Amino acid sequence: MTSSDAVVAGQSRAVAYGGGSGLWRASVARSSVELKSFFRNRQSLFFTLLLPIVLLLVLGSIFSGTVPGTHTDFKQMFVAGIIACGIMSVSFNGLAINIAIERDNGMIRRLASSPMPKTAYFVGKIVRVVVTGVLEAAILLVVGVALFHLPMPSDPGHWITFSWVLLLGAASCSLLAVAFSAVIPNARSAAAIVTLPFLVLQFISGVFFPYSELPAWMQTIAAFFPLKWMTQGLRSVFLPADFAVVEPAHAWELGRTAVVLGSWCAAALLLSLLTFRWRGANVR
Repeated sequence: MTSSDAVVAGQSRAVAYGGGSGLWRASVARSSVELKSFFRNRQSLFFTLLLPIVLLLVLGSIFSGTVPGTHTDFKQMFVAGIIACGIMSVSFNGLAINIAIERDNGMIRRLASSPMPKTAYFVGKIVRVVVTGVLEAAILLVVGVALFHLPMPSDPGHWITFSWVLLLGAASCSLLAVAFSAVIPNARSAAAIVTLPFLVLQFISGVFFPYSELPAWMQTIAAFFPLKWMTQGLRSVFLPADFAVVEPAHAWELGRTAVVLGSWCAAALLLSLLTFRWRGANVR
């Protein structure tokens, strides 16, 4: 019996003898498996958590001076943008690739044929995304404060904004990953297929350059996707109020940010329900 078979068997026994608490016990067991699998995989740990940090350090070493029209250091702008990228990396890239791998190695098929509630599989993924996303954001904030003098908000309102932008952004990107996994033919091609849209969105969403300085057609495309709004929402948390003058609407547009991210959550959930397949099983 392989280690993955043992995990499935253990979860099945927990469900079979758990009575009404089967979903809860299966979700806890699945979440534990997800977190252990992530933190024990050094390659995954590096590219998911450390790559955004390396990117921040490189960009912070190259660029200097203030953003035109503001008194804000370029380095501080990068921190807000790369936190958003880090969250998308954890929730979109990491999750879509992980699902493709589990389809190829038969894990999803075995889980689908076990007594485990199907919902527990996705609960485990959500726990993995939330834990790693919060850890990613915390590490980037420490780097930003220590090396780039990123100012920390002193009022609860900004931290509340930070929390809902992070959670809505992670939720929308996670659900997109579940839906996007349907177009990944196999695990070998997963990284290439997932990285392309992520890389393009980074350059057109105001992560590396002030959003208003991008060509109008790029701004239009980026405005349809979550990363632009995550980045803008996080800039409103960590950058001074006068930075809003370089935003296209000359305002933070937090209400619109919430609407767009919430709409993506709903749309991506519908897409996930329509496209996700438990390969090898006659269920969705």
